[in-house]
Amino acid sequence: MIPTYKILKQNRRLPLNKWIMKQVVLNVPDNKYPFFMELVKSLGFVKVPDEAKLTKSQQEFVEGTKKSLEQVEQHLKGEVKLKTADQLFNEL
Repeated sequence: MIPTYKILKQNRRLPLNKWIMKQVVLNVPDNKYPFFMELVKSLGFVKVPDEAKLTKSQQEFVEGTKKSLEQVEQHLKGEVKLKTADQLFNEL
């Protein structure tokens, strides 16, 4: 999964020294994210907003959702067989 990150760019073309911030949305692979963020933060004209911190329950939800999506992808590739809705219902 590729997260989406926002970067703000300054534009100095307005009179009276007013600045407009341009917003750029980029998709960065997880394994390249730390390098990319270090590079972007080193630029003096870019403002990078702080990342939101997730609570423990939110982190667990995200991890569970990722795991579920991985299982669905494996099922679609034929690597694993998932239970049917009837089988899940019968377990209750």
